[in-house]
Amino acid sequence: MKQKISLIALTVCILFCFSLSPARGEEFPTRPVTKAGEKWRIGYLEGGAYPDYQVILKAIVNGLASLGWMKEMQLPEGYNPDHRAFWEWLSMNAESEYIEFVHDAFWTSDFDKKKRQNTRSRVLKRLKRKDIDLMLALGTWAGQDLATGEHSTPTIVASASDPIGSNIVRSARDSGYAHLHAKVDPDRYQRQLRLFHDIIGFSKLGIVYEDSREGKTFGGVNAVEAVAKERGFEIVRCFAPFNNVTQQEAEKAVVQCYEELAPKVDAVYISVHRGINLKNMPTVLMSLFEHQVPSFSMLGSEEVKHGVLMSIAQAGFKYVGQFHAEVIAKIFNGAKAGELNQVWSDPPKIALNLKTAEKISYDPPYSALAAADEVYSTIAVVE
Repeated sequence: MKQKISLIALTVCILFCFSLSPARGEEFPTRPVTKAGEKWRIGYLEGGAYPDYQVILKAIVNGLASLGWMKEMQLPEGYNPDHRAFWEWLSMNAESEYIEFVHDAFWTSDFDKKKRQNTRSRVLKRLKRKDIDLMLALGTWAGQDLATGEHSTPTIVASASDPIGSNIVRSARDSGYAHLHAKVDPDRYQRQLRLFHDIIGFSKLGIVYEDSREGKTFGGVNAVEAVAKERGFEIVRCFAPFNNVTQQEAEKAVVQCYEELAPKVDAVYISVHRGINLKNMPTVLMSLFEHQVPSFSMLGSEEVKHGVLMSIAQAGFKYVGQFHAEVIAKIFNGAKAGELNQVWSDPPKIALNLKTAEKISYDPPYSALAAADEVYSTIAVVE
């Protein structure tokens, strides 16, 4: 027991120490300023309507409000799958002397490769007009599409699973473009997996992802393979399409994969996939409960709240929203996006669902309970 506590404590310490990496660009203030008396104009691009993007956008808005760039506002609760409608609501309701979310500066490719090139072309054409001062690029596709020398508009890439592996940025320390910034946590998923393995000690880990370069990036497959080699556990894979299918097809494929994996594995790493959302989480978890399989959410504590066994706690993405907001503030105060620190890590907080533990007959060790900052005693369900 002492050895296990030490392992978990060491992992959490590494999480914390990594988050204290020195920041670049601290000489730039975050105070609110206008653009020579005018408002700074912000646009938005996403690959498609993935729920995480809206959650992070809300967190960025709250972060900007906390810095004084806009009035604090009551954002709509829950998730609106119509991201354009949410953006338009935000553009009409945000109150600020300094910034505006431009009503017609919203673009999405609906996770359709056929639409993607046209969407990218329309965005780049708009940016040449120089009437947008900063772009929010949510997700890997959006980050890739604006990681180019074809424009110079400051761009903040958020919610990209692996900005380096997906060739959005050159490295953790260098985005490769003066106008580009992406949050980078090079070892995030490795740390998650080591922590999960320290607690559960599994020998067969199940993962679900699309069998494509993008699918492997979204699913953190390189990290899974690296830790599997390091720790000596087996990876059991199941492939489910992510792009160029309907939402219903994506969800059906994911559910089928977890049903297939459940009797074969000791644990599952629930990675980012369009076919998983809070509404269909009960269906995704049904077979895992039946076969008493521990699960870890790559995404974070919101999925733990809805039935995944454990993850890293995220406090509603408050910290990552604050990080992006401070970067935006520094850019509007004269910093170049590519000169600012990109390295950031989740605070060292663990989320644990005790109701899920009960359902799978898992008795969490004292070490896991002691390391948990968010503990749920029920499983939330989205109606």
